[in-house]
Amino acid sequence: MALVVQKYGGTSVGDIDRIENVAKRVIRSKLEGNELVVVLSAMAGETDRLIRLAQKAAPEPDPREYDSLISTGEQVTVSLLAIMLNRMGHPAKSFLGFQARILTDQAFSKARIMNIETESIRDSLRKGMIAVVAGFQGIDQGNNITTLGRGGSDTSAVALAAALKADACHIYTDVDGVYTTDPNICSNARRLDKITYDEMLEMARAGAKVLQSRSVELAKKFNVPIVVKSSFKDEGGTLVSREEKDMEKEVVAGVTYDRDQAKITVVHVPDSPGVAARLFMPLSEHNIIVDMIIQNASIQGYTDLTFTVSRKDIREATRIISDVVKEVGAEKLEIDDNVAKVSIVGVGMISHSGVAARMFETLAREGINIMMISTSEIKVSCVVEEKYTELAVRVLHNAFHPEKGS
Repeated sequence: MALVVQKYGGTSVGDIDRIENVAKRVIRSKLEGNELVVVLSAMAGETDRLIRLAQKAAPEPDPREYDSLISTGEQVTVSLLAIMLNRMGHPAKSFLGFQARILTDQAFSKARIMNIETESIRDSLRKGMIAVVAGFQGIDQGNNITTLGRGGSDTSAVALAAALKADACHIYTDVDGVYTTDPNICSNARRLDKITYDEMLEMARAGAKVLQSRSVELAKKFNVPIVVKSSFKDEGGTLVSREEKDMEKEVVAGVTYDRDQAKITVVHVPDSPGVAARLFMPLSEHNIIVDMIIQNASIQGYTDLTFTVSRKDIREATRIISDVVKEVGAEKLEIDDNVAKVSIVGVGMISHSGVAARMFETLAREGINIMMISTSEIKVSCVVEEKYTELAVRVLHNAFHPEKGS
């Protein structure tokens, strides 16, 4: 008997008919002899609706009450699925984050899972029940409801799989696996049968929406193999796992993009020890994640420092940095939220030269200016004007994954 964690996203539980489809899939797996823990997101669009309500109530809602509100979408879906499974003759019990004892830190809207006390879920499994758990949420040491951020249900599922030592973790979504790029932009995008944790992590961080980056971090840390599958058909799927010796190492596994980018430049900042720390420490204290950072060469003791953050953080980041800019004697701040990040990712880059140069040349041929560049061992990212996002993705995908016969 295998213990399987299944996670279904918002599209998969978008209405009562789709929840019934999930119930049938869960029952099929149960009849195959598996113990099941099912993690659900809210219905598609529901969390956004709740966010809009909060913003109508107050421009900057109280963080504790905000999390209490936006976590309610998952309560609806887990209750409906448990009701439906019980009606179909398969005992099920729903758990909200606090009932499943998903313990987090106190960073509202961006909470991190610290521990999961699994006894209540294990007790239900021992009784032959299907455990249906609300994703995206937990509880802090003060018994406050917390949420895990966008895509947090993926993280909930992988964390539960790790804590329960599950045999498998299946992430069901509206696509049948991980593709070389967004099929909505490139018609010749193809599904990958396998991808490494490192490649998937870089792709997720670079904007790929299939899996949330923190879920992949956890999967890699605890060696939880993930299978990404479609909830609407049985065929297909992509295995995300450790790199195996027989894995084919494509130079570039995927091309990704991220429009959730804003660029901040601190102009004419003194180039002296401690200044960068004074700029970035307050952002860290407010849980604002900085993505790319570039510092120009120093000229007469001054430099420009540019970095990117999520667009949703731009207002708060600007407010925080503005105070520090005056303190350190910088000239001014420049804000640009009309940017996007395009990236190429692949473990094959480690053993191939000229990959970055080929990327830059491809973009240059289309007249796309590169504002910032960031590299790792298996990734190259460029910040470009947002209006060129789709063009950049298409030409880069064609450069590294040309259509057959071209």
